[in-house]
Parts: sequence; structure tokens; C-alpha cells
Amino acid sequence: MKATVYKSTGSWYILQNDAGEIFNARIKGKLKIDGITSTNPVAVGDVVMVEMENELESTLTITAVEPRRNYITRTSPHNKNQHHIIASNLDQSLLFATLKDPKTSTGFIDRFLITSEAYHIPSIIVFNKIDLYKKKEQEKFDEVKDTYEAAGYKVMGMSITTNEGVEEVKALLKDRTTLLSGHSGVGKSSFINTIFPELALRTQDVSGWSGKGLHTTTFAEMFNLDFGGRVIDTPGIRELGLVDISKQELSHYFPEMRLIINDCQFNNCLHMNEPDCAVKKAVEEGNIHLERYISYCNILDKIEEKKW
Repeated sequence: MKATVYKSTGSWYILQNDAGEIFNARIKGKLKIDGITSTNPVAVGDVVMVEMENELESTLTITAVEPRRNYITRTSPHNKNQHHIIASNLDQSLLFATLKDPKTSTGFIDRFLITSEAYHIPSIIVFNKIDLYKKKEQEKFDEVKDTYEAAGYKVMGMSITTNEGVEEVKALLKDRTTLLSGHSGVGKSSFINTIFPELALRTQDVSGWSGKGLHTTTFAEMFNLDFGGRVIDTPGIRELGLVDISKQELSHYFPEMRLIINDCQFNNCLHMNEPDCAVKKAVEEGNIHLERYISYCNILDKIEEKKW
């Protein structure tokens, strides 16, 4: 039988099949996935093959994982040299950010976007709490929106408090599998509660079987949307780091740079001090935003110094 992984607690998994039936499952022995080395062999969003282990308790054993369309990782919290797959088989990622209370750094936004680009997952940025904006914040939002839209990203404003923009964001989720991410305090949980008013109850119902030691704050979980589609909540996103991205690759994950890097004089151009660099020329001419180029330089420097 085939089923999809909706939640993982590290050793046990909650699966759902196409008929909507929910099962508890575990891995028997060592499950190896060709070409992928991660701290978790099975992730939320995976389509898995299962066999019945105990009919009385409806317990299944995961015997294989279907090839992933894509996946997104973060640095393992236990070992910076390893990575942990957050989720797989995604249609898009939605990053919640705020300009105040708290302020989301553009560095964090850029690292998230780079990670999504590296794993071929389209990203949308949603700035919450626009009801708090005065003139200064509104001007900053317009500037940031312009910067990321020029790079090719969709940027939206929303206020869960006043309900402004909420329906437009919900419409983006229809019939898609969407990863929801963001620092704590930006309103991701509040948004989830608006689309799942009954979520606290449902979470308790679904996870009650697994007994003790459930780390609800560190594992991703997927939920079905009543209007079609699925969302994956990712509480541990604050540990996001760039995994296995080299200095030479970095500019490929800035869409506005990717368009022109073949025009650089050198194939291995890092867009720093090299002559006839198309990226630096585009920055000088205002075709690439200076803030994005500065962010690129900062991230390049940290890759160089192995500070991830």
C-alpha cells in the first residue's frame, strides 16, 4: 500500500492514504535512500510503501520511499555537518516576515530564498502586521517589495488582526502543497489558526496515540485544506542554514543574477573583484538592487569562512 507522511516524531510516523485513512507507522531496520544523506530517512510529504505489521493496532512498517520530486533541508541541530530534510514533494514555499514586532532581517529572507531556489521550490514572501505600519514602515515595505519583485518573487502584505490580505494569501494555497515558514512572532501560527480554527483539537487527536516524548516544536506537520491542497507547518525554521552550497554556485540561486552570469568574462566569476563582471555592471546600472548584491557578498563571505 502507498501512503503519504503527514507527521514525524523521529521514530514514529503518521500516514494518510488516498482514501483519507490515517495510520501509525515506523521504519523497520535501516532504510537507505540512494544519493541522500540526512539525519532523517523519511520526511513529511514523502510518499512511502508500507506493509501491515499489526492489524489489531493498525500499525504499519515503512518499507520504501518513492523518489522525491524535490525536498528542502536545514542544518541538523545536532551536527552542523549534516542536514535534516524539513519536507518533500512541495509545490511552493510561503515565508512569513514582519518589518516590526519583530523585525525579520533581509539576511534571513535571502537565506530562505536561496535554499528554496537550490531545491527548485518557488517562494512567496508574505509581510504580516501591515496594520502596524506608519509612514516610515509603509515606505520601507514599498522598498522591500520592489527589491524582491525585481528579483522575480511574489510579495504580499497581510494583517491577521484586521483580516486585510488574508483571503488573497489563502487563495495561493488552493490545490497546492505549501511549506509555511517564518521566525516565531511573525504570525505564522495565527495564520494557521485562521485556516484551521479546530487545529488545537485536531493536533491533540492525531498525536495522542504516540505516547510520551513528543517534541511538537521540532517536527514538521502536514494538514489538509478544506478547499483543496495541503500546508506543512515548520516550527524549526530558525535553524535554517545553507547546506552544501559552494561559493561558485551561490549566484545561481539569486534569480536576477542567474539571468546574466553567462555574460561575465570568467565562467567561475564570483562577482567581487573580477574584470568585466555582468553582475557588478547590473548593480551599477540599477538593474540589480544594491541591497541584494550586499546580501550576496555577506553570504559569500560566510560560506568562505565556513560559518554556517
